[in-house]
Amino acid sequence: MSTRTLIRGGLVVTAADEIHADVLIEDGRIAALAAHGSDAAAGWTADRTIDATDRYVIPGGVDAHTHMELPFGGTFASDTFETGTRAAAWGGTTTIVDFAVQSVGHSLREGLDTWYAKADGNCAIDYGFHMIMSDVNESTLKEMDRLVQEGVSSFKLFMAYPGVFYSDDGQILRAMQRAADDGGLIMMHAENGIAIDVLVEQALARGETDPRYHGEVRKVLLEAEATHRAIQLARVAGAPLYVVHVSAEEAVAELAAARDKGLPVFGETCPQYLFLSTDNLAEPGFEGAKYVCSTPLRPKEHQAALWRGLRTNDLQVVSTDHCPFCFTGQKDLGRGDFSKIPNGLPGVENRMDLLHQAVVDGHISRRRWIEIACASPARMFGLYPQKGTIAPGADADVVIYDPHAVQTISAETHHMNVDYSAYEGRTVTGQVETVLSRGELVIDQRKFTGRAGHGAFTPRSTCQYLS
Repeated sequence: MSTRTLIRGGLVVTAADEIHADVLIEDGRIAALAAHGSDAAAGWTADRTIDATDRYVIPGGVDAHTHMELPFGGTFASDTFETGTRAAAWGGTTTIVDFAVQSVGHSLREGLDTWYAKADGNCAIDYGFHMIMSDVNESTLKEMDRLVQEGVSSFKLFMAYPGVFYSDDGQILRAMQRAADDGGLIMMHAENGIAIDVLVEQALARGETDPRYHGEVRKVLLEAEATHRAIQLARVAGAPLYVVHVSAEEAVAELAAARDKGLPVFGETCPQYLFLSTDNLAEPGFEGAKYVCSTPLRPKEHQAALWRGLRTNDLQVVSTDHCPFCFTGQKDLGRGDFSKIPNGLPGVENRMDLLHQAVVDGHISRRRWIEIACASPARMFGLYPQKGTIAPGADADVVIYDPHAVQTISAETHHMNVDYSAYEGRTVTGQVETVLSRGELVIDQRKFTGRAGHGAFTPRSTCQYLS
C-alpha cells in the first residue's frame, strides 16, 4: 500500500537552506519539495495532510552518542532501548547511534551481537552502533575490517577508566593504524585516566568525598593533554580522529590547532557542557551527584569557548552522551565516595530544545542548529543524505517544530526512565509538535503514536568528511 503525506505551509530549515515549502512524503521517503503556494505544490494530493503554518519543518535529530542499558559501576543505565528511543522521539530525535561494548577477553562480534539483541524489536526510531574496544589485540584488530563492512564503521577507545575500558598508547596507535586502512573512524574519550586515578586516591585520602571533587580531580589539563596526545597518535597513524564530549577551553584549543593544520580531527560537545557547570556539581547535600559525568562539568567560563568552537566549526557535533542513572538507588551508590557515583546524565529528550534555545539566545543560527544536531552527525557517521536533511530521496524523518511554544523542562513531564532532570525548572522556547520516522507518525500533536519495533538498524558508510 502506497501512502502519501503532505506537510503544508511550514518553514523548511536544513543545514543549507531555509525555504517556505510544502513537503511530499511517499512510502517512507521525501518525494518532493515545492514552494508553498506554487502550481507544483497545489497539484499534490495525499492520504494525510499536516498543517505546519507558523512552524519549522526540520530533519529529525541524529544523536550520535547514547548509552542505553550500559553496564557501568555495578549497575546499568536506566533507559532501555524501548524507553530511551521513545524519549528521543519526544525530543525530536529520530536516529541514535549507540555504543556496543566489547568485554575484555571477548570478541568484538560477541559484544556487537549482544547489543543487536538488546535493541532488536524494541526501538521506536532508527538506530546504529559504534563499537567500544576494551581489548585491542591481533584478533580484534582483524574484526574491525569486518565491522566496517557491516555498517559499524566507528570504534571508541578510552584513555580513561584504567581496568575497565582503558587502552594504552600502543593499543590506541594500532587501532588507529587499522582504521586508517579500513576507513573506520576512531572516537576518543580523551582524559588521562592514569593520572586521574592518582588524584582520586589522594582526594579520598584527604576526606574529600563529595560529588564536587569528581570535577576537581578530573582536571582540565588532563583532558587537554589527552586530546593533544590522541591527535599526535592519529597523525602518526595517518588516521582521522573524533574526540567525544569535549568540555574544556584548552581541549578545544588543541582541536582548533590541529584543524588549522588541515588535519582530519573532529570534536563533539554535549548540552551539559553548554548549559551546566561546576556550580551544579557543588549543589548542597548529595544533589551534585545528579551531575556527575565524564568528562566532568567545568566552570562556567568554559562555555563561551565551546559556543565559539561550534560557531567556527572547530566543534562539529552536539550529541548527548545520554547515560542516565536514577538519583535514588544508583547515583547514591557513591554517597561517601564520589568515585563510586555512576558517571552519566540523561539528555536524549532535551538536546533539540536546548539547542533551539541557543538560537533564541543568539549563540548559533537556525541553520547551524540543524547542522550540529542533524546534518553533521549524519555526515560524520556515514548516514547522510539518508538521514540529517530534508531532500528528495532522504528518509522521511521529519519534525514539525513550534518555535514559539514555551515549556519548562522537568522530570515530572519528561519521558526518559530516570527520576530527575539535569535541567529541572529551566524554561525554554520551542517545542516538538509532530514527529515522523520514515513517514510514520511517532509523535502526533504531542501524543505518542509510535511503537517498539518500528525503529530499524541502519548500517552506516564511512565518515563522509574524508571522501
